[in-house]
Amino acid sequence: MTNNALLQTGFYFLVLLALARPLGAYMARVYEGRPFGVERLIYRLCRVQPDEEMDWKTYTLSLLLFSAVSVLFLYALQRFQGLLPWNPATLGAVSPDSSFNTAVSFVSNTNWQGYGGETTMSYLTQMLGLTVQNFVSAAAGMAVLVAFIRGLVRRNARTIGNFWVDLTRTTLYILLPFSLILALVLVSQGVVQTFSSYRTVQPIEAGGEQVLAVGPAASQIAIKQLGTNGGGFFNVNSAHPFENPTPLSNFLEMLSILLIPAALCCTFGRMVGDPRQGWALLAAMTLVLVVFVAAGAVLEQAGNPAFARLGIDHGGNMEGKEARFGIVNSALWASATTAASNGSVNSMHDSYTPLGGLVPLFLMQFSEVVFGGVGSGLYGMLVFVLVTVFIAGLMVGRTPEYLGKKIEAYEMKMASLVILIMPFVVLILTAVAVVVKPGLATIFNPGAHGFSEVLYAFTSQGNNNGSAFAGLGANNPFYNTTGGIAMFLSRFWLAIPTLAIAGSLAKKKQVPASPGTLPTHTPLFVGFLIGVIVLVGALTFFPALALGPIVEHLRMTTGGI
Repeated sequence: MTNNALLQTGFYFLVLLALARPLGAYMARVYEGRPFGVERLIYRLCRVQPDEEMDWKTYTLSLLLFSAVSVLFLYALQRFQGLLPWNPATLGAVSPDSSFNTAVSFVSNTNWQGYGGETTMSYLTQMLGLTVQNFVSAAAGMAVLVAFIRGLVRRNARTIGNFWVDLTRTTLYILLPFSLILALVLVSQGVVQTFSSYRTVQPIEAGGEQVLAVGPAASQIAIKQLGTNGGGFFNVNSAHPFENPTPLSNFLEMLSILLIPAALCCTFGRMVGDPRQGWALLAAMTLVLVVFVAAGAVLEQAGNPAFARLGIDHGGNMEGKEARFGIVNSALWASATTAASNGSVNSMHDSYTPLGGLVPLFLMQFSEVVFGGVGSGLYGMLVFVLVTVFIAGLMVGRTPEYLGKKIEAYEMKMASLVILIMPFVVLILTAVAVVVKPGLATIFNPGAHGFSEVLYAFTSQGNNNGSAFAGLGANNPFYNTTGGIAMFLSRFWLAIPTLAIAGSLAKKKQVPASPGTLPTHTPLFVGFLIGVIVLVGALTFFPALALGPIVEHLRMTTGGI
């Protein structure tokens, strides 16, 4: 990497880590505070008793019911959008299969999009449907995390909080104010925010007209980044100049992707009463991401060796990248968005070199725990922590403990579900797609790259990410239906055992630390944790990766493609 690349990447991580601590402390105060002001009014209107806490089963049921109603509402909004107001482009109803896929996608915090936003969704659908879900789906993930933390902290308790209170506080005190600030800054950089109709302009070339799509974009872009949602207002997402017009907007949007996931590590440390625990988790996430950012940038700067064999100095792989952002900012964004379960893009991942494309693909296959989605990433990481502690306990012949709670068979069964459900969903659906006619019909790239596109699609949906190798034709009944199933299972079948672990831990008594207790804040434990995460990802997905990007890379280097 060049000195300029190192400077840009280093500055990004420096700002990110500097902001994580104060934001994390603020969020801890939000979740530990008492209701006041507008919050109390919302509870009265919704008939919620904030002092009545829930056990894990009631908490889970509340999450599932809220999400089910959200799916139905968003599905209906898309199906009837042709009859509803705020539709200046007079867009018709979205097809049933696409409506199903999009409804599940935004409610599960995935924001996978098989459609072009400016040619499919009205302003009303974008705002009342998609933007609202960007807020509440992110808040639901953070609520599950807070419930999990309470399970670790409480002793001999049967409750883990109130879902409606956690959802309200997250939305009202965290996501709304920070999204408002970011949206205003983005508008100042030229991001569009208007209810005006699409504009018809004369292009530079003589003759003809060009229609420029506009709309209330800045408000959705702010929360799509802060809430690790990722869905673009426009089809090309954050590569579009109306979504991401300047280097400053690019930096702020990229920073927003990781900001809350990083800060939640500090929130965790404060809520459990030991900030070192949060810093250890943040260190593990950062170390993994830095390695993959460097790998992605180096691989893309190396470019295609076929040019070198022809004696052409190509200056790296610029295919599919915005010239105004370049290779480093594209590779950094690609790594951040797939590490954080965000899915927004400022370059075309499908145009990366085979191993350059493997970087975002493999980051997702870590179960999105390297930062991950807001809330969901950290509670996924904490499940890996429990597994790591359990393995360490077996190695030394002791009952494993984490933060004074014994980790026993029940917790390991639930943790196994959290870790294994995603690979099962991804690999089974990928296998089905490459053998049945409806799946093969829209794989337009033959061979290894076509397989990589299918694997990437289901990895993205199965990890609630939303990015894509966009050469695959995914907006059809087969991929919309199977993708919707993947997103639903990977969001809620993981949240349920996570909350079950929280309920089980809350009931346990505190075990005093002893000389044999494994410290979980040391560099040794951080290294052990990273090893477990990498090995699980590598052992699970390496055979599939060998059939896709690795084979494609070998063919490229030997002149096969």
